[in-house]
Amino acid sequence: MPKVDHATQARRYLTTLCTVKPNRRTGSPGNREATDFFAHTIRGFGYQIDATPFECLDYNCGGAELTREGDAYEVHVSPYSLGCDVAAELVSVSTVEELESADCGGKILLMSGALCSEQLMPKNFVFYNPEHHQKLLALLESRRPAAIITATGSSPEQVGALYPFPLIVDGDFDIPSVYCRDTLGAVLAAGRGHAFHLRIDAQRLPSRATNVIAGLNAGAARKLIFTAHIDAYENSPGAADNASGVVVLLLTAGMLSDYRGELGIEFAALNGEDHYSAGGQMDYLRRYGSQFPRVKLAVNIDDVGALQGRSSYSFYGCAPQIERHTEKIFRRFDGLSRGEQWFNGDHMIFVQSQVPALAFTSEFSSELMKTVTHTAADTPEIIDCRKLVEVAKSLNDWARSFRSA
Repeated sequence: MPKVDHATQARRYLTTLCTVKPNRRTGSPGNREATDFFAHTIRGFGYQIDATPFECLDYNCGGAELTREGDAYEVHVSPYSLGCDVAAELVSVSTVEELESADCGGKILLMSGALCSEQLMPKNFVFYNPEHHQKLLALLESRRPAAIITATGSSPEQVGALYPFPLIVDGDFDIPSVYCRDTLGAVLAAGRGHAFHLRIDAQRLPSRATNVIAGLNAGAARKLIFTAHIDAYENSPGAADNASGVVVLLLTAGMLSDYRGELGIEFAALNGEDHYSAGGQMDYLRRYGSQFPRVKLAVNIDDVGALQGRSSYSFYGCAPQIERHTEKIFRRFDGLSRGEQWFNGDHMIFVQSQVPALAFTSEFSSELMKTVTHTAADTPEIIDCRKLVEVAKSLNDWARSFRSA
């Protein structure tokens, strides 16, 4: 058989995933194109495929206009916001106490300062949902403004390199909202008490999406799971976040296609890590959660292959002998290093169910978050495909070294 040029293969996979139209936002046409590509490719390696659709919400955004007495201000529609056309007095608040006492029913509410320091988790998000976020959303609903403007700065640890960032990303929150830079918020606040006009052109679109679950040796008593999220943030090519992880899945699946060991092998392209409802992750838990007692170990790959630094792996709930064995395998690869744990990835759906997990990311993923994550700058040019091949080869060797006991 001819030798496979894995780096060229990786570049082709990466380019394909990053050029679907309009993007890989869960429920969008581009997202379905990406999952179809993944399913077609991995089926060609001989895997059995489950691509059962689940219901989700997509949206269409035509933009927003905020004006006052002929002056226009730059605002952006919050993802999944409802549309509106509101002419009303502007009310400004920057603390919970001010919001509690504000008369904002039927008015345009400007939020700034401490209220906008961190993105609010969606109302029905189950994995991490701070009580103070839920109290703030409930308070907003009780105050009944006609629309909301949020003035935000930057929060790279939470939302990547976006500035400004949308405070509200929630298809279950029904007050129309836009967001703007914190500097503009200060300008707008000076106009409190005056009439503003806010028009939002946006619609929610019921849609469907799918995870792609591919398996070998499905009847095995124990199995290894490899995951990466295939969706991407709105308007971002999502090369590092997380087409690169999906490419590693495809490369590893090809390398393991002749595996005849005693473990089951599962590859899961999960669809919703960057979606407000985590719809793909929830669907996976509903349909596959009962199999978790069979899982020997789950591996999640996210934000790998950055030009700078090595590929970093970390352990979660693994027995000491598993850690020692894994490190013995990975030491053969110069581009791998053990790194710090991180907790905002899909490995946590396994960890929270007491399933041992291993997670791969880039050594300097925090720099990616500050500079490119969730933006148009997250392109294939920032990925070294040789590093993706190295991670795949390490996982191939690692998987073949395990026994089911």
